[in-house]
Amino acid sequence: MKIYTKTGDSGETGMWGGARVPKDALRIQAYGTVDECNAAIGVARASGLNAELDQVLAEVQNTLFVVGSDLTAVEDSPNIPRVNLAQVAFLEETIDRLTDELEPLRQFILPGGTPAAAHLHLARTICRRAERHVVSLAREETVNAHVITYLNRLSDLLFTMARSANARSGVADVAWDSPRMGGSSAS
Repeated sequence: MKIYTKTGDSGETGMWGGARVPKDALRIQAYGTVDECNAAIGVARASGLNAELDQVLAEVQNTLFVVGSDLTAVEDSPNIPRVNLAQVAFLEETIDRLTDELEPLRQFILPGGTPAAAHLHLARTICRRAERHVVSLAREETVNAHVITYLNRLSDLLFTMARSANARSGVADVAWDSPRMGGSSAS
């Protein structure tokens, strides 16, 4: 089987059920950004996470395929996997467990630290963009509400995992040095 089909050469792509839509349609941007987030998580996994965090992200990557399937389906079908509250609960439980291991967050932090943490922060920002695209799509078309909830929690998880990856490597969070009100501190 060839990887290329040539059916998208005119700037359209196929949806579940056979409909053709422009490649820049909101729905395509939404699930395309979910795919981009999944790839960024793959990079984070390849950058040296410990086994526990890697295992969580493996499950997240599999669920992101469900998110993508959910978003490609413009019609209801029993053959389409759908995001559900159990998948959201998994994220929440993991966030709570990891947060219990971390120092309390007292200020904004800069994205970075270890390579793994930096990649998780990047995945988080891509996840937020995917969420924004899905919210825009939901204003125009029907979307499973659990998809928005899942992406919202996933960005929280990725933030928490970035902090955890740093802490487990002995790297402290770097606090944001907010600009001082009332002018520059330089003389």
